Amino acid sequence: MKNIVIIPTYNEKENIEAIVGAVMALPSGFDILIVDDASPDGTAAIVKRMQESESRLHLMERPGKAGLGTAYICGFKWALERGYDRICEMDADFSHNPADLERMIEMADRGADVVVGSRYKCGVNVVNWPIGRVIMSYYASRYVRIVTGMPVNDATAGFVCYSADVLRAIDLDAIGMKGYGFQIEMKYTAWKLGFRIEELSIIFTDRTRGESKMNSGIFGEAFWGVLRLPFKKIKGRQ
Repeated sequence: MKNIVIIPTYNEKENIEAIVGAVMALPSGFDILIVDDASPDGTAAIVKRMQESESRLHLMERPGKAGLGTAYICGFKWALERGYDRICEMDADFSHNPADLERMIEMADRGADVVVGSRYKCGVNVVNWPIGRVIMSYYASRYVRIVTGMPVNDATAGFVCYSADVLRAIDLDAIGMKGYGFQIEMKYTAWKLGFRIEELSIIFTDRTRGESKMNSGIFGEAFWGVLRLPFKKIKGRQ
């Protein structure tokens, strides 16, 4: 099995070298694709320097900041074209523990089509977030479950492993939400197409370096976008 981790970046120079090193050290031999949106802090330059000694590290440079969802979709297409079997996504800031990638692959090996690194499968496993953000995140996932009926406790999670079959079946160009709502829409689409989604309980730790990309516009897109999901006609890719 060929496994790859897609990491979107924008101004992650403080984290990028460490996160790449941590993923590369895992025994399963993950490749990494960094999708960088023209970070003005020089994130891409650091990746290019690391590529000189690491053949499993790949870089996609985009001309500007175009949204989390489009970054992942570009990365998914790149990975599918190159024959990867398991395609994972994670943040660059260590809020997702790289060691959990091994557990995600094990769950995928046992038959899960989509593995969600879940903060809310077993209570609330979030470290260093202010209580207001914890409440907002937790109830956002509850809101998604109520509106859509999707049996996922952490619908907004950005730590996910997809089988290539799932990504080939989804019409990626029909995914409409671009911010964090993208995470909800991808899971919902996979679920509606009949794929098996499993949640793996993780501990999410807020970033200690760099700045969060969350803003009210991203939250608003997700809130209103979820209301439209039950009315969206989901078709597999032809």
